[in-house]
Amino acid sequence: MPRGSKATYTAKQKRQARHIEEGYEKRGVGEKEAERRAWATVNDETGGGKKSGSGRGKKTDSRASKKGGKLGGTAAAKRSSAAKTASAKKAATTRKRKASAKK
Repeated sequence: MPRGSKATYTAKQKRQARHIEEGYEKRGVGEKEAERRAWATVNDETGGGKKSGSGRGKKTDSRASKKGGKLGGTAAAKRSSAAKTASAKKAATTRKRKASAKK
């Protein structure tokens, strides 16, 4: 089976990955990166694909999801207000430049 194939994953695991990916995209993470993170989380929680022949019956562990929620935002909270403002202005300029380049 080629790397990246999702054939050994159950429907539930695919739903979990889709849901996690949507959450990342809502928070502004790129599409490919959101997908990568989502599958990494599913793999960490469920131990990889669960269809027959791939180790069914292993327990799930949702520490990865909880950890992400707890740690989120600590880096931003430590930054000064001026640093956050400068970063936001730079990001807005970049988005504007890229949008005009696409047209």
